[in-house]
Amino acid sequence: MTILVTGATGNAGGAVVQSLAEQGIPARALIRSATTLPDGIEPVLGDLNRPDTFADALTGVSAIFLLSGYDRLEELLTNAVGAGVRKVVVLSSSSLDGELTNAVAAYHHATEEAVRAAKLEWTFLRPNSFMSNTLRWLDQLRAGDEVRVQFPDVAVSTIHPRDIADVAVQALQGSSDSKVLRLTGPVALTPVEQVAILGEGIGRTLTAYPMSRSETHDALHASMPAPYAEAIESFFADATIDETSVNNTVPEVTGQPARTLQTWVQENARLFA
Repeated sequence: MTILVTGATGNAGGAVVQSLAEQGIPARALIRSATTLPDGIEPVLGDLNRPDTFADALTGVSAIFLLSGYDRLEELLTNAVGAGVRKVVVLSSSSLDGELTNAVAAYHHATEEAVRAAKLEWTFLRPNSFMSNTLRWLDQLRAGDEVRVQFPDVAVSTIHPRDIADVAVQALQGSSDSKVLRLTGPVALTPVEQVAILGEGIGRTLTAYPMSRSETHDALHASMPAPYAEAIESFFADATIDETSVNNTVPEVTGQPARTLQTWVQENARLFA
């Protein structure tokens, strides 16, 4: 059994690589350029938008951890079937619990539908926002101790990327076939509460500035294309998806409690130094 991990240097894909390495499961990591990987992980240089660049690396692969929203997906899936791949685990999105026509949900939905149509087993992971999104405050923290937070009153049960990875590794080995797994963290916290936990973990007294709806709107539109900004604003300001509720999927699949934000901060405090 060999696993191919796409997005192997990202938050989720990198965590999948780490989990596979720690469990001694042979894997190949799709990367764009040379990088250091854990022992037992074979690098594959290629571009997920160009399946032809890594088609040969599918030989001997039993399952793929796949990111959503990339080009030529049907070609990749055809190559996978031809190489004897049996399973695809898709990193999808909680956005699919709401309106499917918004920009974020649309590309995740398209990926899920393409995988369903392929002659492969599948599992779709639909996680909440990642704890690692806390890193978006880095620039503000370099400038001072005030953090401007969007949607200050909206509690979210953010999830540790390693919990997503541990669920994914179980699925890649054959569990949860033909299942959609909604993944949450262990507790819902507002951004203000998240800032307080971050400050305690890095030894700084931080203050959260609650941004208004109009300030948040302007900031989102300044940082990303309008369709994506509109989707995120609707998710959290208009509550078109629910990332507040907590479920037990992570502990049920992995046999371990979901990791806390305090744990994530402790593990990554050096990044905020």
